[in-house]
Amino acid sequence: MRNLLHTLRWRAAGLTLLVAGPTLAATVQVDVSDEAGRMVGGAVVFLESPAARAQVKPLPKADMAQEKKQFLPEVLVVPVGTQVHFPNRDSVRHHVYSFSPAKKFELKLYTGTPANPVLFDQAGIVVLGCNIHDRMVGWVVVVDTPYYAQSPETGGRVQLEGVPAGNYKLRVWHSRLAPGAPAHEQAVVVPATGSVQAAVKMTGLSP
Repeated sequence: MRNLLHTLRWRAAGLTLLVAGPTLAATVQVDVSDEAGRMVGGAVVFLESPAARAQVKPLPKADMAQEKKQFLPEVLVVPVGTQVHFPNRDSVRHHVYSFSPAKKFELKLYTGTPANPVLFDQAGIVVLGCNIHDRMVGWVVVVDTPYYAQSPETGGRVQLEGVPAGNYKLRVWHSRLAPGAPAHEQAVVVPATGSVQAAVKMTGLSP
């Protein structure tokens, strides 16, 4: 009996070590350029796969403000399931809305911050407008993955850390694409460790 208990303890310990072992992951580096070869700032870069989708968690807090009659930030990237607040920091009232298939909603004339945030529960590009100020435009990019980032406004390399090994779909979107235009898409194989580099050339960007 003592030998049996001793064996079970070692097996249990081995199982614990196996479960608690380190998760192998790599870094994905992405360079985004335009047709002329210039680095593109403000590009949204994300990796999609069934495994990535299973790891998605909503952000605990996200804001899309209105300030100086502009949306701030102009482009907000959030994982599926995130609730976004829309604080109005101007002295005038705004009327925020979207007719995008990924999320249709309306926040009628208001000041301050509406009590209820807007739940973004479907992946896609959500275009925002203001019914009072026609020049106001913003975007909420809802991604079905925890692996996403934006390129620096001045242009530069995007670095996605801690990506598990596997086959992914690399997608890149920019607000200067034509309305309704799909994100650029290409396949990427991520190794178990180390890093992998990808170059994306975006076409069809407005000046």
